[in-house]
Amino acid sequence: MVALAPRIAAPAAAWREPSAVPGFHLAFGFTLFYISLVILLPLAALAARPWEHGPGGFVAAVTAPRTLAALRLSFTAAALAALVNVALGFAVAWVLTRYEFPFRRLADALVDLPFALPTAVAGIALATLYGPHGWIGAALADAGIKVAYTPVGVFVALLAVGLPFVVRSVQPVLQDLDVAWEEAAHTLGANPLQIAWRIFAPALTPALLTGFAMAFARGAGEYGSVIFIAGNMPGVSEIAPLVIVTKLEQYDYAGAAAVGVAMLVGSLLVLAGVNAAQVAFSRRGER
Repeated sequence: MVALAPRIAAPAAAWREPSAVPGFHLAFGFTLFYISLVILLPLAALAARPWEHGPGGFVAAVTAPRTLAALRLSFTAAALAALVNVALGFAVAWVLTRYEFPFRRLADALVDLPFALPTAVAGIALATLYGPHGWIGAALADAGIKVAYTPVGVFVALLAVGLPFVVRSVQPVLQDLDVAWEEAAHTLGANPLQIAWRIFAPALTPALLTGFAMAFARGAGEYGSVIFIAGNMPGVSEIAPLVIVTKLEQYDYAGAAAVGVAMLVGSLLVLAGVNAAQVAFSRRGER
């Protein structure tokens, strides 16, 4: 028993050892307090509110045809827009990183414009541009394509707001990739496909997945930039956040919280899948 005493006390002694970074316990406590106050408590309140009318009321609110159509549109449009933005964001990040051209810094700054622009202003601008009498909308209308006030308008709005997330996720990784690796691969006889798979894919895939996750999360909950161009027709072009706002205006707080919980669960499932894919690619890169 005496010989085992130092081993048992070792973890506690290690916990009390001073850290190389001072203030760990204070910073850790503040982090837990902040996360609980800003994230966990509101989510707990959201999860508790829909059950005021029992499980039947929750199921009825979530499975209503109008709610299901809105959830389907929000998640589908957000996923499709995020996928397209992965390709577009990679192309934009590649151009900004690998080429020098006039006004490159201005183009780089314009990528962040959706972050600074109020969402309502962005929605009005998109509706004006893609409306039946807009610069682009009129030309598309002549070709028989209607964008504004349709689900396509929702997709276009989510493309605009989600692109910066992918660009800013991929751009630092491209900057850290040394061009000498590509030149060495060319010298050794590798073709472009082999270079993309062996050099770029292991480094860029986690960043692309991160950009997809952030663009999807932003798109699924987007409101201001969508309502002006969507048309907001129940069952056709109505998004889930608008259903929540409508229920709140009707003082149906439990129903609004039920739709919010459905959106939360759907988003968490998507983010969990993306995180699992990131872990898998990270392990592949380590090998």
